[in-house]
Amino acid sequence: MAEYKCFECNKKVATDYLRKKVRCPYCGSKMLFKPRTATTKVKAV
Repeated sequence: MAEYKCFECNKKVATDYLRKKVRCPYCGSKMLFKPRTATTKVKAV
């Protein structure tokens, strides 16, 4: 499952909550983002 975070307070927002509303349940912000995992860069030879 995807994990979303609030842009304002940086708290995790559950995906089941997002089905009802697109707001942070903690601060009410409408700005949410999906944090990316660390990527590994591979240099072409």
